[in-house]
Amino acid sequence: MSSQPATPTMNRRPASNVRWIVLAAGVLVVLGAMILDTKVVTIGSAEDTRKAAFSPEAFGKAEFPNVQAAVEQRAVDAPTLASAIAKDKAAAEKQYGVPANVGTEFPVKFSGVVGEGKSGIYTVKVADVPDTLVVRVQTGPAINGTDLRDATGAITFGQFINQIEYQNAGSALNNEMKKQVLSTIDNTNLTGKTISVVGVFKLINPKGWLVTPVKLSVQ
Repeated sequence: MSSQPATPTMNRRPASNVRWIVLAAGVLVVLGAMILDTKVVTIGSAEDTRKAAFSPEAFGKAEFPNVQAAVEQRAVDAPTLASAIAKDKAAAEKQYGVPANVGTEFPVKFSGVVGEGKSGIYTVKVADVPDTLVVRVQTGPAINGTDLRDATGAITFGQFINQIEYQNAGSALNNEMKKQVLSTIDNTNLTGKTISVVGVFKLINPKGWLVTPVKLSVQ
């Protein structure tokens, strides 16, 4: 009986091992790429995403002193400003004003006798200002408008994520002004008293200024 030649048995373990090695190497490459693409942000650092959220209160506290200083530096005596606007509105805007979304913001300073008031808004009789011009000042509790936000031209919409943040920035400056400027003033008892004001108003009606103060003192 003739014997059949033995068929050699193939050992497949080496090929299997090679596949596992290749797979493991691929996983390591992917993990390495992920690690290189990952940025570590230290909690509390400038790049901490929690710190990037807009805080109106922090914004108002940080920015109001800058607005106050800028308005005070640029403020024009009310008689001078009134005369310039009456003579040539466009020239007055160019010389003294700050362009805003609607109208022009004017920094102004004056002293005068307080007249009648309603809802914290008082008329003020300012010497050497025409009787046809009504000067009013906001004393709270509500401070309307965005005059403080727009007063310098340095705070722009592009600094904020959306219109809501931009509006909140204006409200935050108004609120901080109330804390720093108006909190010590009794705005229920101003009629007949003399006040000194440094503030800003938006020129919409040349015959009526509604001034938002950055400084206000009662004499």
